Amino acid sequence: MLHSMEDDLLVHAPAKLNLALSVGAPRPDGLHPLSSWMVTLGWGDSIYLRRRDPGSSSLFANVWAADAPHTPDLDWPLRSDLSWKAHAAIERAVGRQLPVRVRVEKRIPVGGGLGGGSSNAAAVLRGLDELFDLRLGSDQLRSIAAGLGSDVAFLVEGGSAIVSGVGERVDALPDVPQVHVVLCFPEAHCPTPTVYRLFDALRPDAGDPEHARVLGLAARDRLRAHEPFNDLAAPARESSEAVRRAMDEIAEVTQLPVHVCGSGSSLFLVCDDPIHAEHVAHAVANEAAVKAVATQVGGPGGSVRNPPPARRTCA
Repeated sequence: MLHSMEDDLLVHAPAKLNLALSVGAPRPDGLHPLSSWMVTLGWGDSIYLRRRDPGSSSLFANVWAADAPHTPDLDWPLRSDLSWKAHAAIERAVGRQLPVRVRVEKRIPVGGGLGGGSSNAAAVLRGLDELFDLRLGSDQLRSIAAGLGSDVAFLVEGGSAIVSGVGERVDALPDVPQVHVVLCFPEAHCPTPTVYRLFDALRPDAGDPEHARVLGLAARDRLRAHEPFNDLAAPARESSEAVRRAMDEIAEVTQLPVHVCGSGSSLFLVCDDPIHAEHVAHAVANEAAVKAVATQVGGPGGSVRNPPPARRTCA
């Protein structure tokens, strides 16, 4: 088949960041209610989509981008892959096959608290909607996304929002804040179930999430370096000696507060401007020996028609 420019799409799948995260006591079903100020970043994964012939099987591949900070094996069953699940969910919603080749070039660390898999799923939903001219609209895409994971609904549009419940309620904020951050990637692992078990042990008196505190921070004109907060930071530190050591070393090198991304293991620092962020990232990498990336809060993930070809063919 000869492919036209209308057959190809490159979709940005941004990392998400919790600038504020308040966690409540577990519900009877074991899930923890939360209130969070979430934003998307300019840095993230790249997803290449190409339409295939009608009746063809869809193909999926995950590879590390050349500039990915960490490149462990990408080895999990296809049916547990969120990009695959997103494709299956949107096919069910429209009642027909959408044959496509999906190649995810990953930069966001797996299990790092930056929502990489969720962002990939949301980007696939947005991309398929555009590539096949489905015209589902944001509300229906968010409805599909809600069944895929707690962050996916927010990441359909991204930007800046207050997310509550168990992630299903997304209240978009009108303005995306100008916040410059450095993401840090210690070679560590913080299993999310372990972090939540430690949260329950450390906070036996936890009540409802502190929604007013989250709203108050999101309403500030300017976010200062010490102001982000995360109820999962202490249990994440407790869960991993490597995270604890990295946080202490980065704080000593930069003289800045070090925050935990989600349930870990990635970390972040708030900087004054792009030049400050680049300087801090360089210091973290060279003096604390932790890989780091300077980026900033951005709007929704965009897409590009007829992108340059991916470096390898999706098998």
